[in-house]
Amino acid sequence: MSVRNLQRLFAPTSVALIGASERPGSMGTTLLDNLVGGGFKGKLYAVNPKYQQVGALPCYDRVADLPEAPELAVICTPPATVPRLVRQLGERGTRAAVVLSSGMATARDGRGRSLRQAALDAAHPYLLRLLGPNSAGLLVPGLGLNASVAHSGALPGRIAFVSQSGSLMTGVLDWARTRGIGFSHFISLGDSSDVDLGDVLDYLASDGTAGAILLYVDQLRYARKFMSAARAAARSKPVLVLKTRDLDDGVRAVASESGALASEDDVFDAAVRRAGMLRVHTTEQLFAAVETLAYARPLHGERLAIVSNGLGPGLLARDALRYGKGSAATLSPDSVARLEALLPGTASARSVDLPLNLLGGAPPERYAAALEILLKDPQVDAVLVVHSPTATVDSREVANAIAPLARAASRPILSCWLGGASVLEARTIAANARMPTFRTPEDGVAGFLQLVNYRRNQNLLMEVPPSMAGQMAPDRSAARALVREAIASKRLLLSDPETKAILRAYGLALVETRAAPDVEAAVAAARAIGYPVAVKILTPDVMHKSDFGGVTLDLDSDDAVRDGAQRMKKRLDQLFPQARFDGFSVQAMCRRANGHELIVGAATDPVFGPVLVFGQGGVAVEVTDDHSVALPPLNLVLARDLVDRTRVARLLAGYRNRPPANLDAILAVLIQVSRLVSDIPEIVELDINPLLADSRGATVLDARMRLALADCSGSTLDRLAIRPYPRELEETIAWNGAPLLLRPIRPEDGPAHLAFFDALTPDDIRYRMFVRIRELQPSQLARFTQIDYDREMAFIATRTNAEGVNETLAVGRVVADPDNTSAEFAVTVRSDLKGMGLGRIMMEKLIGYCRARGTCEIVGEALPQNSRIVAMVKKLGFEVTTDGEEGIRKMRLALR
Repeated sequence: MSVRNLQRLFAPTSVALIGASERPGSMGTTLLDNLVGGGFKGKLYAVNPKYQQVGALPCYDRVADLPEAPELAVICTPPATVPRLVRQLGERGTRAAVVLSSGMATARDGRGRSLRQAALDAAHPYLLRLLGPNSAGLLVPGLGLNASVAHSGALPGRIAFVSQSGSLMTGVLDWARTRGIGFSHFISLGDSSDVDLGDVLDYLASDGTAGAILLYVDQLRYARKFMSAARAAARSKPVLVLKTRDLDDGVRAVASESGALASEDDVFDAAVRRAGMLRVHTTEQLFAAVETLAYARPLHGERLAIVSNGLGPGLLARDALRYGKGSAATLSPDSVARLEALLPGTASARSVDLPLNLLGGAPPERYAAALEILLKDPQVDAVLVVHSPTATVDSREVANAIAPLARAASRPILSCWLGGASVLEARTIAANARMPTFRTPEDGVAGFLQLVNYRRNQNLLMEVPPSMAGQMAPDRSAARALVREAIASKRLLLSDPETKAILRAYGLALVETRAAPDVEAAVAAARAIGYPVAVKILTPDVMHKSDFGGVTLDLDSDDAVRDGAQRMKKRLDQLFPQARFDGFSVQAMCRRANGHELIVGAATDPVFGPVLVFGQGGVAVEVTDDHSVALPPLNLVLARDLVDRTRVARLLAGYRNRPPANLDAILAVLIQVSRLVSDIPEIVELDINPLLADSRGATVLDARMRLALADCSGSTLDRLAIRPYPRELEETIAWNGAPLLLRPIRPEDGPAHLAFFDALTPDDIRYRMFVRIRELQPSQLARFTQIDYDREMAFIATRTNAEGVNETLAVGRVVADPDNTSAEFAVTVRSDLKGMGLGRIMMEKLIGYCRARGTCEIVGEALPQNSRIVAMVKKLGFEVTTDGEEGIRKMRLALR
C-alpha cells in the first residue's frame, strides 16, 4: 500500500505532455486542448520530435531537453515507446506519470515481458508512480488540471470520482455537468498496473478537498489492500461504490452448498458492508446518495415519518418504505393530540396518522407547525416532507417556512417537490438549507433508506462488541493435525465423521457420529451409539445424498440398520456406478420438536478469500435462498448482523407458542467457524447443514469439508481480506512479582479500555490527546479498540485483578504511514502505576514490532510538560528536538 509520490500525480506544479500533437482527432491533440483549455495554474510542456511548436507551446524533441523535470508526465505515445519514456522521465527526476497508451498488457518487448511490466520495471528504481496504462486520464478542477481525453471538463466541487472504466468517464462528466455536480478529483485508473483503488483511497482519505469518495468498480485484485484502505477512508468521509452485478458467477465449480450460495456479488456486498461503505446500483443513485449523506443530519434511528399535502403522494411514499423494508414511525399520544388541534376541523382523528395528510390547501405555517411537532416526537427519527404544487399555495413559501427548521434540526429532514418548473425555486431553497431534495416520493424514500443502510454499515465499524465469556478456547493443534493427516492421505473431501472431528476441536456441539466401512460395521456402530440412529452413505461424488435415498432415519434395530445400509449401497451402485463408496456414517438420532434447520458454512472467493455463510438450512437450502454472507474474522456484533440479515432470523426469535432459539449458541458457532477458517488455510469449503438450533442450543447434525494444499509462497494470513487478531504477538512477562500479558488490543476490550481511560488524571489525558477530554465518546472508543492490524497496532498490558476482571494497565500505540516509512507512537500508563517501568516495557514492545515489520523510523510528539516520556525515550536512543512557539517536543528513532 503506498501513497508515495501521489502528491505529484494529483497536485502537480508542472505537467509535460509526451506525444503532444496538432493532428485533428488524435489523442495528443485532445489532451493538449484539455490541458491548455482547463486553465492549469502550473507550467505546461510539450514533447514530440515532429513539432517545434504545438499551439502556443514550444515543443521539445526529448524528455532530456525539457528545461526542468516535470512533476507529472502525461504519455500518449505508441505502446512500444512507453517503457523507454518512463525510464527517461525517472532519470530526469519526474515521479508521476499518466499512461493513456493501450494494449500494453498483451504486447511484448524483446525480452518477452509485457510492455506493461516493462514500464513498471523502468519506473521502479525511481519510485515513479504510474496511473494506467489504458487510463482515460485525470482531472483536478480546483487546479484547472484536465489531463484527460474527456470531451468536456468538470465543475469544481468536493466529490472525488474514481473509475476503473475509462468509457464511463465522459458520460458521467457530461451527466454531472448538466446537474451542476462538481468534483475535487476525477480519476480513471485504467489497468491499475501500479496506482490502484487502494492507493487512491488512501490518498483521498486525507485530502481535505474531497468531501466524499465515489468508486466505480469493475473488478478487484488485491482484496486485503482494498479493504484496509476502504475501512480507513470510510471512517473519515462517505465512500460510495457503484458496481455492476455479476449475473454469471453461479457457474463456479464448488463441492459444497456454501460455495454455491456465496456468489461473487454477495461477497462484494459483504465487503462493502464490512468496510463501512455504501453500495448503489445506478449512477443516479450514486450522486443522489452523495447529496443525501452530505446534507442530512446523522441518523440515530430508522423510523421515518411522512408528511404530505395530499393523500396519494403520501401513500406512494408509504408503499415505497414498506417495499424497501423500512420502518415507519408511529406517533406518540401527545403528538396526535397536537396535530388534531392543528388540522382543519373537518379532519377526523383518523387523519392524524402516518403518512400525515396536511390537505391540499395547507398553508406554509401548517407545514412548519406539523414539522415542529414531528421533530419533537421521540418516536420519530427522520421526516420526509412531500409537497405537490397547488394553485392556492406558493411552493417557495412552503420551502421558506421549513428551511429554518431544517437548518436547526438534529434529525434528518428530507424533502420531495413534485412537479417541474413550478417547484424549481422551492428545490433551490431547500438545497440551500442543506435539505436533501428529491423529485418523487419514491426517490425520497430511497434516499432515506440509503441513510439507513449507510448508518448500519458505519455501525459495524463503530460498535464495540461484548466479550464472549466462557467460550471454549479451540484446540488448534488437534485440528491442524487432523487436516495434515487427511492431506497426507490425499483425502481432500472429508466425510461427515472426519469433519466433525475437526469441528469438535473448536468446541462445537455434535451428535455422536461414527464411520463404518461396511454394513456389518455400521450395525456395530449403531449398537455402540444406542438406538435409534440415522445412517448415511459416504461418497465424495454425490453432493445431495438424500436425493437418491442415501439417508435413512429412525433406525431402531440391527436388522433395520442392516437393511437400510444395504438398500442405500444398492441405490448408489444403480444410479451412480462411477461414484466412490467410502462406507457409512452412523449417528445418534437428534429429534427436537422446536428445532430450526440452519446452514453455517465457509467458501473461498477468488478475490476476497474465505467467506462465511449463514441461513436457513435443510435439503431445500438452495431453493429457499435465505442466506447472508460475511468476511471473517467475526465478533459478536458482526455475527449478530450476519444472522439478522436473513429471513430465518425472525423465526429464530420465536413465534406463537414456539420459544426463541438460543441465539448465543448460534453466534458461538459462527465465531468458532470464523476462527477455524482463519486458523487453517487448507480449509477451502465447509458445510454444516443442518445445524439444529432450538432454545437449548445448537447442534451439528451433518457436516463436510473440502481441503486444498495451502499456498506457501507468503503468509497464510494473506488469503484473508481482513487481517485477524495477531495472536502470535502475544507475550507474557514478569512484572511487579506477577505475570503480565502484553498483547494486541481487541474490539472486546472496549469496557476495560473505558475503565482505563476513567482511571487517568486530567493531565495524563491532556498529555495523550493534547486537549482536555472528560469522557470517551462511543466513536472514539471504537476507533481505539477496533484497529486494522495491517496498518496500525495497539498493545495493551493486561492482568486479571482480585475480582477476576481483566484490567488494562497501559497502552502503546503505533500508526505507520501507508509506505511503512514512518510510524507515529503514543504510550499511556494508568496514572496510579507510573514510575513502575510500564512505559518502558510498552515502548520496547513497539520498537520491536516496528523493527520486525521493516519500519524506517518511529516518531512522536509530546507537550513540554510531559517530561517523563521525553526522559524515557532519550534513554532508548531517540533524538529529541523542540518545535514551534509552544515548545512541542519532537521525538525520533531511526530503525534502519
